[in-house]
Amino acid sequence: MSSPSTAQSPSEHSVQNVRTLSDSLLSNSEACNKMSKRESLKALKKSYRTQKKLAAQELLSTLKDPSVIVLADWLKIRGTLKSWTKLWCVLKPGLLVLYKNEKQKSSNWVGTVLLNTCQLIERPSKKDGFCFKLFHPLDQSIWATKGPKGETIGAFVQPLPYNYLIFRAPSEGAGKCWMDALELALRCTSLLMRTMTKDKDISSSAGITPSLHTDTVHLDESDLEKHFEGQGLGDDKADRDAILSETDTSQSEVEDETFDESVRPEETVYRENEAEDLGQQGDSTQTEEVDDENKSLIWSLVKQVRPGMDLSKVVLPTFILEPRSFLDKLSDYYYHADILSEAVLHEDPYTRIKDVTRWYLSGFYKKPKGLKKPYNPIIGEKFRCYWYHPKTDSRTFYIAEQISHHPPISAFHVTNRKDGFNISTSILAKSKFYGNSLSAVLDSTVKLSFLKRGEDYYITMPYAHCKGILIGTLTMEMGGKVSIDCPKTGYRADLEFKLKPFLGSGEASNRIVGKLKVGTDTLATIEGHWDQEIFIKEKDQQTLFWNPTPEIKQKRLKRFTVPIEIQEDMESENLWRKVSDAVITGDMYTATQEKYVLEERQRQEAKQRKSSMSEWMPLLFEQDIMSGAWVYKQIDMRPWDPSNDVIQYEKDFVVRTHTRHKTPVVRTMSITSLHDIEGGVEAKTSSYLRSQIRLPRGSISSKRHRVISGSSSEHMHDSDSSGCLDIPSSMKIRHSDERLIKIIDPLIQSQKEITRSMHLLQKQVAELQYAIGNGWFSMYRDWLVLAVVLTFQVFLQWYINR
Repeated sequence: MSSPSTAQSPSEHSVQNVRTLSDSLLSNSEACNKMSKRESLKALKKSYRTQKKLAAQELLSTLKDPSVIVLADWLKIRGTLKSWTKLWCVLKPGLLVLYKNEKQKSSNWVGTVLLNTCQLIERPSKKDGFCFKLFHPLDQSIWATKGPKGETIGAFVQPLPYNYLIFRAPSEGAGKCWMDALELALRCTSLLMRTMTKDKDISSSAGITPSLHTDTVHLDESDLEKHFEGQGLGDDKADRDAILSETDTSQSEVEDETFDESVRPEETVYRENEAEDLGQQGDSTQTEEVDDENKSLIWSLVKQVRPGMDLSKVVLPTFILEPRSFLDKLSDYYYHADILSEAVLHEDPYTRIKDVTRWYLSGFYKKPKGLKKPYNPIIGEKFRCYWYHPKTDSRTFYIAEQISHHPPISAFHVTNRKDGFNISTSILAKSKFYGNSLSAVLDSTVKLSFLKRGEDYYITMPYAHCKGILIGTLTMEMGGKVSIDCPKTGYRADLEFKLKPFLGSGEASNRIVGKLKVGTDTLATIEGHWDQEIFIKEKDQQTLFWNPTPEIKQKRLKRFTVPIEIQEDMESENLWRKVSDAVITGDMYTATQEKYVLEERQRQEAKQRKSSMSEWMPLLFEQDIMSGAWVYKQIDMRPWDPSNDVIQYEKDFVVRTHTRHKTPVVRTMSITSLHDIEGGVEAKTSSYLRSQIRLPRGSISSKRHRVISGSSSEHMHDSDSSGCLDIPSSMKIRHSDERLIKIIDPLIQSQKEITRSMHLLQKQVAELQYAIGNGWFSMYRDWLVLAVVLTFQVFLQWYINR
């Protein structure tokens, strides 16, 4: 029999069994939870490693792709003999390849610099330009053993240093661009943790050293861990967050990449212009007989002016007005813009400078009958149009605005990204009266940019000379020396528009002569008449260079403008509509009255701004405070991308690009800056770099967006400036007030030094003038005494002999 202390009732036994069962279930549940969490963490880590491998492969493909070019341009490099050699430098992520010329052939290869071993510093220079230095911190070799195509022997140039290179850029802006680009390339290089192991089978035929050959770079999981070290991925939570964010990104990427090319953007309505009067060739249309009534107006005008006076504030009579605005007249140079479309395609820089010169000369043969002058634009006046290119199915857009009235400044921007060129400038119109003649000078330097080649052509304009105001027949001519200069290639065209001599015949009218040069060498000469035939002479062989024949005039591009009934109030045609109608019908009284209404309104608005102490701010253009040039606010200097860009169009005076994919918009003034710098402190560096930089299709970002410095791209819609790009904060520099003060401070100090020097010079000049004045007085005093003595002696002799 069991004792009472150990005996258990059936109920107590069942409770004990339930408790044991619950404990076992709880332990099993905890074990399952731990197992599921462990398996989930394992899956997350596996996904994390996969994502890291994909990112590493993207970086490796960036180094392997030969089309990836960050920057390419001519630089001078100092050799071991202390002399400078000009070489074509191609910067890629991790590499700086040197060639003898722009043709990147094996025979032109000089050497390859491994940027992963280099450091970069700025180097002071006593000469013109900007110097910087690439060097190995431990004085080891910076060169790869082989070239990008397996070259082992470089082209013959002077010896270059073993462990460093000193570069000289042609200007400070270009040098800073190279510094920024090299810093970016160095950052890209440091992202990869490469192993130094060498695959013998591959390295025997490798093009460059194993550290840069993509087939010999081995990345295991430990290397990948180091590669992503310090990126917020160190713990499990960061792993899970990164993977979840990558998942969300991939989903949004799928949504962004869906597009419908049939959807057209909303753009401004344009209408083809009617047939235009091009005038006649020769000087017959450049003369005009003035009737007696208009002569009296000219005489009354002459009484108000004096020789050498600026005529910008003088109100001219309406009978000499051409019924269109000056902003409209400036568009006459782009009816043959298809010549520029062909020029961009030529590989030979000499052929390109010839085509640019031919296009330049094609804009002069259109002449109104008689002596006519377009309207002076009203401040805030705007004009827009485009020309259609049937060969390339593209459009050249022209946007112009009057940004100032006193002094009269007109700014315009011409763009055709599909054909690869942009044109921009601001023109200060000046006029001088010389008695029987006057001259209208267009003070401007036009900048023509070839986007695919990174070339800028700087072009000046001739002046218009009118003679016979008081005596003789009123005649208009073109005169002056102009130039078309491409600093990058060294080619230039020097042209001179000749005025008709006093005793010259009709053959002496509208003559033009010129030279095509590279450096100081003359390659060809140009001679002819700018409104007729022009010949070019190359190597003792003369050929026809340009002739505006009827067949050529028939091939003029068709211009399209906005219908006048839907134009804005400040658009040229609508603004001057009543004046133009009166001029065309010959009602000069009405034309004068309507012209006075517009000018008086402009004067009253100017008075209101002056009383409120406000300034006129242009709507379409902004001024670069470094260069002083007026730049179109929506300028886009990116080369055309056929795989992404669809069409270029205009809406509300903004020229945009219709694209297939949503492309990040980077409005940058520097390669390392992603925000606008108010006033454009670094606009000059930006314009140079935008025309040079080309980044790869596969970027580090998982979205694989193209990172291009531009201003108007969209995903089948307008893209705005809110598009952002994930760039390390260390790249966002040159924004602070301290930076701006640091830039301006040397200028202020230089200005103070100049002021002190000027005061000292003025003091010395005053002392010299005083000394000279006293000397002359002393000399004159002696001569005066001598003259008095001689006069007295003559008088005395006369008196005695009388």
